[in-house]
Amino acid sequence: MLKSMTGYGRSEMTVGGRHIIFEIKSVNHKYFEFNSRISRGYLFLEDKLKAYLQGKLSRGKVDVFLQIETLEDADAQVQVNHSLAAGYYAALRELRERYSLPDEPTLALLTRYGDIFSVHRAPENEEEIWQAVQQAAEPAVESFLRMREAEGTRLREDILSKAQRILELVGQVEQETPQTVKEYQERLEAKIQELLGDAHFDEQRVLTEVAVFADKVAVDEETVRLRSHFQQLEKLIDSQEPVGRKIDFLVQEMNREANTIGSKSVNSRIAYLVVDIKSEIEKIREQVQNVE
Repeated sequence: MLKSMTGYGRSEMTVGGRHIIFEIKSVNHKYFEFNSRISRGYLFLEDKLKAYLQGKLSRGKVDVFLQIETLEDADAQVQVNHSLAAGYYAALRELRERYSLPDEPTLALLTRYGDIFSVHRAPENEEEIWQAVQQAAEPAVESFLRMREAEGTRLREDILSKAQRILELVGQVEQETPQTVKEYQERLEAKIQELLGDAHFDEQRVLTEVAVFADKVAVDEETVRLRSHFQQLEKLIDSQEPVGRKIDFLVQEMNREANTIGSKSVNSRIAYLVVDIKSEIEKIREQVQNVE
């Protein structure tokens, strides 16, 4: 099944006393690239998330946002730095006395100095947190993968449509080539008649010249290889494995055959057909950049 590298998914869930928001999105990239924004204190999850997603994706630039809010923190302890608090209190009283201020330092004033307090939490169970995050992330990842598959289906239909159009153009090239040889023979004989008039000329020599010309403009090998490439393309598109790189290489081979046909063309009709073929191949190449 063809898959796109573009997708998005989001989920929000409360698991094990933690409120978890998980978002994932991806865009085209030659390889697998992982970037994350994770709540402070939970950076140990980055490698786990990367490995988890690498098991489901082969390439693409993936961005993950993970926010974790602890709702229950019974094990947390708040401690007061009494020496620092005493220092603040003494400094405030000194200011009051020196500048004859009316008010005594109050508790409300002291609590503005946040460094007086420190919060200590018991070490968290990293595996337990990972299990909660994985549970919360799964709906988002499933939605993300479905979007990539849906986009992949659209890409498949578009690529096959363009491939069919190219095969039709190749068929026209195959029909035009014998006509090109025939027209060359007629022009050659007419030129000889014009030059020699009623004088006898060697018909075998003319046939030899025509045969040499036919060999130069023959594109049978190229069109056969092009058709073979498109048969391979159909097989790759229906593969269950990521095939974006393989198709990209195959498209390069298609373009090489089209260029060779173009270099052999001495017929404007074939030249125009080759331009159309190369245009459709380029459209396929652009679409393949989106394929995983």
